[in-house]
Amino acid sequence: MSRMATQVRRISFVTLLGLFASSAFAQSPAEFINDASAKGMADIEASRLAHQKTESKEVKDFTIVVINDRTTANQHLAKIAKKLDLPVAPREEMADKAKELIPEVKDGATFDQAYAASQVKATEEAIQQIQQEAQTTTVPEIKAFADETLPKLQNHLQMARSLQASR
Repeated sequence: MSRMATQVRRISFVTLLGLFASSAFAQSPAEFINDASAKGMADIEASRLAHQKTESKEVKDFTIVVINDRTTANQHLAKIAKKLDLPVAPREEMADKAKELIPEVKDGATFDQAYAASQVKATEEAIQQIQQEAQTTTVPEIKAFADETLPKLQNHLQMARSLQASR
């Protein structure tokens, strides 16, 4: 019996650690909106730059999809923040944070390849962040945002991986 009790305690402890770890990484709704918006702005700016620098129609088409979808997502986040009366960072602060997040992509023949690789990484991170927030938030508007945005980001990821493979 004591052996079974010890095993139950261990399982309970591991479960509690897992719960603590997931809640330790949970963001407040305002933190999530600020962080996700900054990452969206970074994606938009990186894609605008790529649209200007590339000669590839495939890359140009991808950048348009990213710019449109991420702009819509950021507008949705702004509406959520306003509706919930959440304190959000000033636009200048968000722009500064976004600049720090834009990956350094070199000019030249490897530009498209570097851009595609950076988009794979950024999109994987965005998907992970939104999935985690959707699982931990109690705010229905953020869950709805995740339901609307995740399929688009999964499409971006598939497109970015395809771009990366073709380079």
